[in-house]
Amino acid sequence: MTTWQVWGALLLAPYVLVFFVFVLYPVSYGLWLARNPESYRTLFEDPIFFTTVVNTIFFLLVAVNLKFVLALYLSGFFVHDRRWIRWLSVIFILPWAMPAIPTIFSIRFMFNPEWGVVNQTIFRLTGLDGPNWLTNPDLAMAMAMGVHIWKALPFWTLILMAGRLAIPKELYEAASVDGATAWQKFKYVTWPSLRTLYITSTLLSLIWTLGDFNSVYLLTGGQPADKTHVLATLGIRYIRLDQLDHAMATIVVALPFVLPLVYFMMRRLSGDEQKTSQ
Repeated sequence: MTTWQVWGALLLAPYVLVFFVFVLYPVSYGLWLARNPESYRTLFEDPIFFTTVVNTIFFLLVAVNLKFVLALYLSGFFVHDRRWIRWLSVIFILPWAMPAIPTIFSIRFMFNPEWGVVNQTIFRLTGLDGPNWLTNPDLAMAMAMGVHIWKALPFWTLILMAGRLAIPKELYEAASVDGATAWQKFKYVTWPSLRTLYITSTLLSLIWTLGDFNSVYLLTGGQPADKTHVLATLGIRYIRLDQLDHAMATIVVALPFVLPLVYFMMRRLSGDEQKTSQ
């Protein structure tokens, strides 16, 4: 080996070691734990599992798409160069910048049906009893999706703002000269320029949301009666019950959700790169 090859091997070795210790070994060990077909049989027989799959699909389709529709709208609002909008954007980004544990726990305490500030103040003023926010499965699931949107919305709004700022202003000026309305500017200038970024970000958010357990676990813990679990929190439930093989089986079951998303995202990115090179 030459001197350059030796130095190259020495510099590459730490990265290979980190990949093996923190990626390859944990993934291989998890798949090994989930190797027993009996784990999947008992998992599929668990009535909580079917509810969890439905919750996960509903969570992904509703929360992620609603989040990006809002992000697309808000990116057009915050892109305006006004002082009060810049100050408002600083406040808007705080939910994403703050740690998840204290912020989500604060929401959980605020909506406690017995002594939470929402029921004790807002509903008491109207003379009505507030709803059981976290003990009603439908309300609890809706709140978990709301918390997820609230936490992640600033980040994706910034991503789409960056995409909007990259659009040449000359295109909007030319559209104005042609008498285009605001909707026509969005339809023929903004959306064609943002479409690839929007779809790619949506696919990436679907992957991240599938593995995100904070919004559900910290707010509801899968309760009441284990009816608000998603796949990420169901795995934690099995770990707490000392059923590690079932937890790993839950992760393996999630792969059919993840792999198609990764495939479509990489295919779209590679297709865009080929169009750019041509």
